[in-house]
Amino acid sequence: MNARVTLYSRPGCHLCDEARTVIEAVCAELGESYDEVDIDDPAADPGLRERFTEEVPVTFVDGRQHDFWRVSPDRLRAALEERR
Repeated sequence: MNARVTLYSRPGCHLCDEARTVIEAVCAELGESYDEVDIDDPAADPGLRERFTEEVPVTFVDGRQHDFWRVSPDRLRAALEERR
């Protein structure tokens, strides 16, 4: 199963830690999965750091940008339920 949620993050980012906690909880509640991409990982697409460096964490749902900086559990839940 492909993950419907993607979290773009970087190590040492407290907002990323908070976003991950929200995403993990909502995805577990709804039986969804998520992927996390470290934008600073040398193996990652180099364009990710350029695109998201000022906005991490960035959350995508079903391939579309959903949030950045903070993740609202209610908004994330609604987006996942709406697009089922």
